[in-house]
Amino acid sequence: YLQLPADLTKMHLTDSPHPQVTHVPSSQSGCSIASDSGSSSLSDIYQATESEMGDVDLTGLPEAPVDSEDEEEEEDEDIDRTSDPLLGRDVVRECLEKEPADKTDDDIEQLLEFMHQLPAFANMTMSVRRELCSVMIFEVVEQAGAIILEDGQELDSWYVILNGTVEISYPDGKSESLCMGNSFGITPSLDKQYMNGVVRTKVDDCQFVCIAQQDYWRILNHVEKNTHKVEEEGEIVMVKEHRELDRSGTRKGHIVIKATPERLIMHLIEEHSIVDPTYIEDFLLTYRTFLTSPLEVGNKLLEWFTVDSLRDKVTRVVLLWVNNHFNDFEGDPAMTRFLEEFEKNLENTKMKGHLRLLNIACAAKAKWRQITLQKPSRDSPLFFSLLGGSDKGFGIFVETVEMGSKAAEAGLKRGDQV
Repeated sequence: YLQLPADLTKMHLTDSPHPQVTHVPSSQSGCSIASDSGSSSLSDIYQATESEMGDVDLTGLPEAPVDSEDEEEEEDEDIDRTSDPLLGRDVVRECLEKEPADKTDDDIEQLLEFMHQLPAFANMTMSVRRELCSVMIFEVVEQAGAIILEDGQELDSWYVILNGTVEISYPDGKSESLCMGNSFGITPSLDKQYMNGVVRTKVDDCQFVCIAQQDYWRILNHVEKNTHKVEEEGEIVMVKEHRELDRSGTRKGHIVIKATPERLIMHLIEEHSIVDPTYIEDFLLTYRTFLTSPLEVGNKLLEWFTVDSLRDKVTRVVLLWVNNHFNDFEGDPAMTRFLEEFEKNLENTKMKGHLRLLNIACAAKAKWRQITLQKPSRDSPLFFSLLGGSDKGFGIFVETVEMGSKAAEAGLKRGDQV
């Protein structure tokens, strides 16, 4: 069995290292450890053809220095710095206390990293948050019980609470408490607006960011103009936002920011913008959050494969899926059958190059596992057949497995090498 190194986490010093590696029993597939450890592009699959089948596939693993005590110490210091929440808040406060005109790009990125965690910014796009971070002003109210806004007072800012709690007392006697991440104040409009109720602090050291009405309206109104909504039968099914990746204006286009599940699936085979080149990889990484079954995607891909103009795009999606998330197939009998059907379609359409890439990707991603089959007697059938051997010149493989049999229930699959 594949033994994991004790310092596995040091191999993944990225923004989101794996929090833990679970032990997989010998009776289960071990591919859950490695198959989803890193997303890779289609070029990685092509690179696999350059090496022999028996070689270990190291595609996508980050390069790391070995036996370098100095670098390990630096890495440990980096981890300590980023894992200290108090130090992180100090850095954010330094950025907040600067005047908007003095904030650097690094300051705005620091603020962006902190603000995206707050509920007030949850439904905003990245570009909106970035612009808001560039104009926000920091305010502190030291004393509890201090009145921030009087009832009927004209509003001129949007407030987001960073620390502490405030209470809004309404004229009808009702009250509401707002804490970190909540917002109050104006709506994105240039009309005159007045406070309904009294806002006062409930604790000492309440901290806020404030965004002026003119800036708040301009940023949110600009984004509304900057979006393109796709409608079908009178309903909005997709929202795209125009983005520019550089100031030269050469890399600009629309990126999908919101859509129905059906429309997201359909976008897999549509033309992708230059500013959204990793849409397929992003979809395959996140579809579990909005689809009940991967077969919703699989069945659509099989349907589109019959269309000549879509065949290459469908094959690219499947190859990326197998290469980046092989556990989706190896751990699900229904998806294994999908893969077998897709393989037959490649054979029938004489797409030998793509078929070879599929076989290489499956062989590279598959992991050792142990399967135990119990027979009631020596003469009982096995419910599966084998192919190959020394007389054939290649290894022993499972050719067929009877559906619903004990062998299938134990996890034996067509294509397994014994």
